[in-house]
Amino acid sequence: MSVVKINVLTVPAEQRETLEKRFASRAHAVENSDGFEWFELLRPVEGTDAYLVYTRWRDEESFQAWMEGPMKAAHQGGAPGEGGGEGGERPRPAASGATLWSFEVVQQASPKDA
Repeated sequence: MSVVKINVLTVPAEQRETLEKRFASRAHAVENSDGFEWFELLRPVEGTDAYLVYTRWRDEESFQAWMEGPMKAAHQGGAPGEGGGEGGERPRPAASGATLWSFEVVQQASPKDA
């Protein structure tokens, strides 16, 4: 059964645009990862400053492989446009805090064909 990872990012109002632009600049970074099934960046509407980064994976091993490979490289400045590297300065984080939630999918539904 699939696993869901939700990264809860605390983002001050003045950093929202920065966070969204950073995600947009690497929008396709995860799509070709083995075992990747879905991604959504959820912007808070009211009552919280927490963004939710929703990813769904075939299994825990697929998620861990992505964490140790492409994701780790991107967050260490290895991705184009992220700063870092030779002579580049790593940009400051847009989020002031992060928590990772993990879930197993036990039930799901999709729209029925009309």
